[in-house]
Amino acid sequence: MTGWALTTASGGPITATGNALPLLALGATLLCGALAVAGVRVYAAGRAQRQAVVDRLADERGLSPTGRRRRFRSVDRVLRRTRFGRRLELRLAATGLDVTSGEFFVAVLGTALVVWLIAQATLAPFFGPITALVTLWAAHAFLNWQRQKRIEKFINQLPELSRILANATQAGLALRTALGMAAEELEAPAGEELAKVSDKLAVGHSIDDALGELADRLPSRELVVLVTTLVLSHRAGGTVVGSLRNLTKTLEERKETRREVRTQLSQVVVTAYVVPLLGIGTLLLMNRIAPGAIDRMTSSFLGQLAVVVAFVLYGLGFFFIRRLAKIDV
Repeated sequence: MTGWALTTASGGPITATGNALPLLALGATLLCGALAVAGVRVYAAGRAQRQAVVDRLADERGLSPTGRRRRFRSVDRVLRRTRFGRRLELRLAATGLDVTSGEFFVAVLGTALVVWLIAQATLAPFFGPITALVTLWAAHAFLNWQRQKRIEKFINQLPELSRILANATQAGLALRTALGMAAEELEAPAGEELAKVSDKLAVGHSIDDALGELADRLPSRELVVLVTTLVLSHRAGGTVVGSLRNLTKTLEERKETRREVRTQLSQVVVTAYVVPLLGIGTLLLMNRIAPGAIDRMTSSFLGQLAVVVAFVLYGLGFFFIRRLAKIDV
């Protein structure tokens, strides 16, 4: 049986039989195989744990905070991958509506399709796409209205929020603790928004970033003043009680002023909505008196052009009246 030799550190030869090399290779192969199997098992276990977490989160998202079952979850997942879907989700979050981006997207498209068919059947085929576009614009306007209404509610709660923060800081509590206390005591939307701020602070976000995101979600002059006061006082380390007391009084006065201005402009706001409705009502009345008149009018290019120009003028009138009635206090 032939042998082979290895040299030690001292220079002496080490002899081994020819069977040692195959055994060494076999042992190394078995060791690599065992490590590969262990690696595959660890990877599979980690992948299974990740999928379990994803499934659990999906189940949690399947129910709304009110317990309502979410619908169109596949559409919602597809929208989340797009820029439009992410922007829509942010807009819905700012409105406080209990609806996902997929549900809102499907509802708007379905409503636009139904309105298209109704307008095409009752008026004329020309009005189908026009009413669908108006429906899409109405959905966009509805989101803006909901967001503005939420901002108004939040502004009305700012004096109470400032008072709670002033009392908490005067009692010696830290600003983070005072924000968490205000989130528990205040109702929506202030309570919900401050709860988000407290959650961000709990996971390591700075007060500047958390309050800055709050000001971005609900932009208003009053909130910007409050956030600036809190951030500067936190950075400088000075007393915040006196500033919050003065701010509470100022916010109360601005709240009353805004209420008076809104009351004075209510008639103008109603006029902005009544004027376009009168035009649409006149169009429907004309078709009611002379059935088929709208269909005959829109069968020619001049008639279609006249209808488009009329809708554009009504839209401009609505826009200018709303701009004239918009007074920032």
